[in-house]
Amino acid sequence: MKKDSKIYVAGHRGLVGSAIIKELQRRGYTNIVVKTHQELDLTNQSEVAEFFALTKPDYVFLSAAKVGGILANNTYRAEFIYQNLSIQNNVIHASYVNGVKKLLFLGSTCIYPKNAKQPMCEDALLSSELEYTNEPYAIAKIAGLKMCESYNLQYGTNFISVMPTNLYGENDNFDLEKSHLIPALLRKMHLAKLLHQNKREAILKDLNLKDWESAEEYLAKFGIKKDSVEIWGSGKPRRELLYSKDMASACVFVMQNVDFKDLCSHKPIRNTHINIGSGVDYSIADIALIIKEIVGFEGEFVFNTQKPDGMMLKKTDCSRMNNLGWKYQITLEQGVKMMYEWYIASSGGGGNTSLVRFLCNDNLEVA
Repeated sequence: MKKDSKIYVAGHRGLVGSAIIKELQRRGYTNIVVKTHQELDLTNQSEVAEFFALTKPDYVFLSAAKVGGILANNTYRAEFIYQNLSIQNNVIHASYVNGVKKLLFLGSTCIYPKNAKQPMCEDALLSSELEYTNEPYAIAKIAGLKMCESYNLQYGTNFISVMPTNLYGENDNFDLEKSHLIPALLRKMHLAKLLHQNKREAILKDLNLKDWESAEEYLAKFGIKKDSVEIWGSGKPRRELLYSKDMASACVFVMQNVDFKDLCSHKPIRNTHINIGSGVDYSIADIALIIKEIVGFEGEFVFNTQKPDGMMLKKTDCSRMNNLGWKYQITLEQGVKMMYEWYIASSGGGGNTSLVRFLCNDNLEVA
């Protein structure tokens, strides 16, 4: 990519997209194109086709997606498969039609079977059944990476797929019904700390509510008390985590240095996607303890074993990416600390939910 190449970042307000833009700007790229969901509905084929025909981007980062945690994935199954398939199909095909030089498609390591050998390597794909709770999302992402691979093989495009491990960071989604592990635990403990300190006004500001009765109802719904916080499952599953700034660094690295031909050393050509992660995992209980110390929550954890654990082990084999020349830099402790500082600063010290939801809208709802 040249510094003045026209670069379209789909999902620019989301967790990964916003980090990619900051990384591009840090590296001196000046011609970055973005569109909000209101300006461009990526699930609408005609709107996407018109946008690409008029804009003619040279490079595309496809980070727009409908995402969420285990509750959201299991509840909104139809939305997760339909919206993600629609976004991917429209953007990838329009990129081919309009001669995009390179596209980077972001998936997820949830594409791998629930009983995949640990750590999970790229060739584990489609080797056995998926984890049920996020199966629709996983199927959509598998379709996306296979679409990129198929267009490369048939049309000679240069579309690269990367599969990041569990991500967290600035502009994450803090909606407790739909958020992932780190933002959910961080916000729960932040609210429990405020409750313990009897800071009702700060809690109302965080929840964007006006009356205390509604706030109490909301806190109770998610197991948030002044001396305890509910955590879904047993706390025993292990998760690998990567800070969004590291993910953005990896994405730009791949766009600058890796082509499809570099991933075709074996026959038949398949599973050319690239895992991106740290290769370091923690139990959910240990992750909660790290967040507890950083937030300053002094209560206890209540593990609700009536709720699903999800995959017990989910660790990525990152040797392909490491061999290409990239490794992660930010530890979990460093990342959580930066994330909590951002959360407090972005919300003026109270955790204004309306602001947080606005910042995340294009990550959660489809950029």
